[in-house]
Order: sequence, then structure tokens, then C-alpha cells
Amino acid sequence: MAKMKAVEAAVLVLAREGISVAFGVPGAAINPLYAALRKVGSIRHILARHVEGASHMADGYTRARPGNIGVCIGTSGPAGTDMITGLYTAAADSVPILCITGQAPRAKLHKEDFQAVDIEATAKTVAKWAVCVREPALVPTVFQQAFHVMRSGRPGPVLIDLPIDVQMAEIEFDIDLYEPLPVYQPTASRKQAERALAMLNASERPLIVAGGGVINADASALLVAFAELTGIPVIPTLMGWGSIPDDHDLMAGMVGLQTAHRYGNATFLESDFVLGIGNRWANRHTGSIEVYTKGRKFVHVDIEPTQIGRVFGPDLGIVSDAKAALALFIDVAREMKAAGTLRTRDAWAASCLHRKETMLRRSDFDNVPLKPQRVYAEMNGNLDHDTCYVSTIGLSQIGAAQFLHVYKPRHWINCGQAGPLGWTLPAALGVRADDPHKKIVALSGDYDFQFLIEELAVGAQHKLPYLHIVVNNAYLGLIRQAQRGFQMDFEVSLAFENINAKPDGDSVPGYGVDHVAVAEGLGCKAIRVKRPSEFKAAFAQAQKLMDEFQVPVVMECILERVTNIAMGSEINNVQEFEEILCLDPELAKKNEAEKTKKLEPLGTH
Repeated sequence: MAKMKAVEAAVLVLAREGISVAFGVPGAAINPLYAALRKVGSIRHILARHVEGASHMADGYTRARPGNIGVCIGTSGPAGTDMITGLYTAAADSVPILCITGQAPRAKLHKEDFQAVDIEATAKTVAKWAVCVREPALVPTVFQQAFHVMRSGRPGPVLIDLPIDVQMAEIEFDIDLYEPLPVYQPTASRKQAERALAMLNASERPLIVAGGGVINADASALLVAFAELTGIPVIPTLMGWGSIPDDHDLMAGMVGLQTAHRYGNATFLESDFVLGIGNRWANRHTGSIEVYTKGRKFVHVDIEPTQIGRVFGPDLGIVSDAKAALALFIDVAREMKAAGTLRTRDAWAASCLHRKETMLRRSDFDNVPLKPQRVYAEMNGNLDHDTCYVSTIGLSQIGAAQFLHVYKPRHWINCGQAGPLGWTLPAALGVRADDPHKKIVALSGDYDFQFLIEELAVGAQHKLPYLHIVVNNAYLGLIRQAQRGFQMDFEVSLAFENINAKPDGDSVPGYGVDHVAVAEGLGCKAIRVKRPSEFKAAFAQAQKLMDEFQVPVVMECILERVTNIAMGSEINNVQEFEEILCLDPELAKKNEAEKTKKLEPLGTH
């Protein structure tokens, strides 16, 4: 055993648990931890400009690769409260991140000391576990327990609060004897798998709904193998997008009120059986439960026992890690196929594929200012299948989900449930910190981009290049569209005449913030696109700038002020505001009717 400061033991544990990158902001109450990081030397630190930004960097880092855990570090008081949004976002999407805060000395707790806040109590509502360590000898085992909690069962974030005198105290610790605690994951039983497959086999038009739990479990390859073995089409949720490639014949589209495909909703409404794996029946996926469940049976597989029956009671619920369940399902399906009892689904799969090929939305608009649909079409045409997209909330994200294509797991990185504005930029930096070679494209509306725009300086300082596409309509677009239900357009415009706009320059009159100037002022490069003819050269220039300068490159696309994106109140009542590509004559009569449906008020952000 060796004598060392408790905080040095903490850093050694972090390294032993596989941590090689941390994001944070130093300060008085956490400086002992920073001294230990400097002394141990094996963990890279990326200095954020805002602690909330650091927490989203940690979140993006975790989502980038199986097994990653992002670490966010901050001083006491406001740094801890700044992390709350990051903790909530991570918890909502089952993402393990570790937040570490400095704290006032133990003798000053609950005495209103400078920047002392009960962050343990504050964080408990949004973290999987939150703890203030009051005994120095507990520090290494608390960190050990933190990793066990983050990884076991449904993953989630943890906050550890360290009083400064606890950090500085000497303890006995030997890292050579340290071992991570075993991770617990529930597993489906053989009988449960057999029952699920029997129910699936008895149906006529079955679907698999693949949620984010499939990607969290690194089970995408098993999902595709199971779908191919059984011939059953797959509906990925927004969090499960990429678990099956978009161009796979059994990828049947996404379902929902907003981030959905026309063909996905149509196929779901034709189904009679749904096997949900690693999903939580989110309300923007389901709409009303009455419409979603009518006429079909459900099996629900989830790692978290309290998710089974939380939204509606399935016909069969199975508590299991998605990877373990899919492995069992494949074993049972193979035995059924060998015995000649596994039904084929060729006609059903063919009908789903036909809808996918014909029920499309138009994107080839030549308008100036740009329609957002054209931006996504150009992204599809100029970016390859290896592109990793990062996005958060708003019409930009909804339009992206309707028009973009994702071909690999963890190539659509999106905060699905919480949807905090500002998440996209720091999350993209976290993804880049994980992999210096990944092709990363972030997508933001102008308001999301402005929320934590200062984090661009982090990308410039630490050489974290990626492409950030900003679709600028100078509006809170999703809120504006939702306000249609209240017959108003109130306090959602971001437009103003910028007094610094140069009449003979490239700025856009009336669109307010000059994102190109701000990005360049923060040490990055930026391009503005106003016309469809400019896209090809802009993408080529962006790549050249990233390669040459190794900084983020912003591509601002000037949109028309108002574009309503397809959405609705039910999965069978989605309003199409723009022209629909009709590649099947039998669908032609339905298109005009869909344009005239009334849009009911929706919840927004």
C-alpha cells in the first residue's frame, strides 16, 4: 500500500477504468483534482468555455463508441448546477457520464459558504446516483461503485461531489490491487424467447421496433441478423436509427408524429404484431396509445424492469439486455427454421419495401432563399455513408430525420428525450475527441447554434475539426409552427437588422446574427450558402478548410423564413405541407387529402 492524496487515488481509478479524456473547467474547489490529473498525466483534459458545454461534450464522447464513459469536471456551486442539464440529458437517453464537482470543506457544508450548494441533493433527481464523499478513505471505492452503477442495467450518469479537504487528505491505496466491479445485465430466459417467437410466428404482419437500447448494447449486428433470419421488417426509433442501414430492404422507416417517414407510419398502421427491443414507447413515436396499439399485439424487451408496462401493458414483457435477448431469439429462430416451423414473410416484406420506394417527400426545390428540404438532399448527395450526424432539437432535427440517411450505429447521435438547445455543438466536439478520423457533421438551427456558440473556441484551441451545418431561418422554427395552433406568431423571431452588416458584403439583410463573423471571431472557419448551385463547391471548400486548419468549419445555409415541416397529432394524421413525390398511381388520390388535414397544437421543446 502507498500513501497518497485521496484525489490522486481517484485519478488512478479513472485511468484504470479506461478514462483517457476529460472535459471541464478548473476552479478553487476542484484544483486538487486538476493537480492530480497533471501529476498522473495519462488523462487528456479539454477546457470548455461553459460547464454545461463540458457535460454535453462528455455526453457526445460516451455516445461515440461502445464502452466509452465521458467525464465532466467542475468546481463547486455554479459548476455543479450548470451540469444538471447535462445529467438530465444523459439520464433521459440512458447515457453513462461521470460528473465530478469540487465542494467546500466538510466543516463549511450547510453553512452557506461561498459557492457551496447541496449538489448531491440537487442532482439526485436527474442522476442515476449522486453522492458527496465525506470520508477520504471512501474516495477510491466510491469511484469504483460509480463505474459499476453507470454500466449496470440501464446505463446512466453519476455525480460525485468532493469536499476540498477530502480531496487533499492522505489515504493508503494500491492501484495494482484494483479491479473494476463486475457489470450486471439482466438476461431473457429460454422460455421467454420461445414464447416471444411463438407469438411472432403466429402473426401475419409483424414488425420489429428497435430502440436506443439496441445501440447501447452494441447489438445492431444481431438485430440485422435476426431480421434477415425471420424476414421481418425493422422500424428503428429516433434513438435506434442506424441499428439497421437505411438502404437495407428490411429497414421499413421511422414512425412518429415528427421524426418519421410517410412509409414508416403507413407500414406500422398495416402491422398486427410489434416486437419492441430496447425502446421506451416515447410519445412522439407513438402518438396516442389508442391509435398506436389498436389491432396489434406487443412484446416489449427492455433492460429496465420499470419500463415494462410504464406506457402501456404489453402482451409479453421481457426484462433483458438487448444483446442477450437477440442472441436467444436467433437461437430459437434457427431451431424453428431447421424444424420447418418458421414462417416466411416475403409478401409482407415486399409490401413494406414498396411503400418505402414510393411514399416519399419532395426535396428537389430550387427556391432562393433555400428550402430546408434541399439542404438535406444536398447533404445526402455530398456526404458519404460513413458520415456521423450530431443533432438535437427543432425543425432542423425533424427535417433531418425525415430526409437524411444513416447507415451505421452511432452515426446518428441525438439527444432524444430531453432535447436541450445548445447540445449539438459541444456534443460534436465530444464525438471528435473520441476519434480524430471520424467524418462528423453537426446540424443545428440558428437558435440551437447560438446557445453554446462559445464552445467553437474549444474546437479551435484543441484542434477538433468537424463540419457544422447551420440552417438559418432567423426563427424559433418549431415553436413558431406549434404556435399555429394558437393562431399566433409571438416572440419567436430572431430577425433584426444587424448594424454591422456590410452592404457590399456577404451578410444577409434582416437575418440578425452574422454566424460567419462570430465563428471566425472564435477562431474557426465559416462559409455561407444562399443558392442550391453553391452547395457542391461549399462542401469541397469545407473539407479543404478542415484539412488545412484542423478547426471546426461552419456552413451557414440561408433558408426561407417560414417552412412548415410535416408533422401531426397522430401517426395516422400527419399533415404534409409540401409536395409529395407520388411514384405509385394508387397513392395519388391520397396526397391532396393529406395536405388539407388540420394541424392540431403540439408540445414543442
